[in-house]
Amino acid sequence: MQRSYSPTIRRRRISAQLRKFRKQKGLSAAAVGEKLGWPPQKISKIESGEQKRIPAAELDALLEVYGVTDPQIRESLHECARLAKERGWWTRYKDAFPSGLPDFESEASVIRSYECQVIPGILQTPDYADAIFRAYKLREDKEIDRLVKARMERQNILNRVDPPHFMTIIDEAALHRLVGSVEVMRTQLRHLTHMASRHNIDIYVLPFKAGAHAATTGSFMIMDFPDPMDNSIVYVDTPTSILYIEDEEEVREFNVMFSRTQSAALSPTLSMDLVKKVIKSLEE
Repeated sequence: MQRSYSPTIRRRRISAQLRKFRKQKGLSAAAVGEKLGWPPQKISKIESGEQKRIPAAELDALLEVYGVTDPQIRESLHECARLAKERGWWTRYKDAFPSGLPDFESEASVIRSYECQVIPGILQTPDYADAIFRAYKLREDKEIDRLVKARMERQNILNRVDPPHFMTIIDEAALHRLVGSVEVMRTQLRHLTHMASRHNIDIYVLPFKAGAHAATTGSFMIMDFPDPMDNSIVYVDTPTSILYIEDEEEVREFNVMFSRTQSAALSPTLSMDLVKKVIKSLEE
């Protein structure tokens, strides 16, 4: 499948680079705005990503002030600015992805998640996802069909030629919780075993016997990116809000949390043995 580019990641990258160049010059945002005759808040809006698009002429003006003459750097930033204008497939499903999660996933090189209640969305079967959406609140069939379709399309990042490395820790409770029906659950767990055989997917099960563990606060996802200019980001979905955490110290805390929880989980091989045992119990 064709690689998608993330407008949000491109905006983060160009904003970070421009902020870095300004600081290297020892200039304040207000001073740069004054030099260019721009409104006082314009530089801050560009550096925070609040200004969604940076015209080529404005980008050149900033690079001139910062003394950036390297043609490769300039072309790279102009390419970022051009790609930041693109719209990803997920814009067709704004209602399904109000947080824009696929915008980040599309460029992630490594995705790590801990899921304490259900099978991760990126590994769900259509019928399992349908049952999950129906359980949340009263929805029309048409809306549920659209949400399921969006979730299935999101899973295509795992089918790319160069897919991200997906590592997930699934609490054992999610294997035993009957979602939909016995047949729906059995098919879902079989799907897990198939996905676990892929070279880019590692599935760990956190068994009940692990007891208290580092991630008892709930589910989360960490996304790492291939370009060193793009810092890792944590995604946390709550019943009332969605959080993106970018602060380095906070991201480090989640990295430690994931690592310690992974240490308490079964190995991928033993995890699949447990999944197969649950499948057998459903067949009986």
